[in-house]
Amino acid sequence: MDIRKKQKAIVGALEDIKARDIAAFDVTHLTSLFDRVIIATADSARQTKALAGHVVERMKALGERVSGVEGEAGAEWVLVDLGDVVVHIMQPAVRSHYNLEELWDQPPPRARRPRARRKPAEEAAT
Repeated sequence: MDIRKKQKAIVGALEDIKARDIAAFDVTHLTSLFDRVIIATADSARQTKALAGHVVERMKALGERVSGVEGEAGAEWVLVDLGDVVVHIMQPAVRSHYNLEELWDQPPPRARRPRARRKPAEEAAT
């Protein structure tokens, strides 16, 4: 599945269960491990688990592979690993404390333009 369609499906699944403050980041310039990071806020442990479960169900229904889910026991922060997309579902205090946006919201490096070559100084006529 195209990464943009996958991202849209994940965000849609999060919106279905009323996740708040959903943010998606293209991180291809920061890591080769995955292409997107999606962060969402849940208001309770129950909602955190429900959001993670819904994302997993939606991806499986679309034929996508779910590599793993971590953090469901405490449910303050659940990570859903979808291979090329990593989804973080966090309760407000945890999200504020770890501030993942600061880590992943980095602009791509600007392309460096090669410097213009200087012409050698013309020799003075004698």
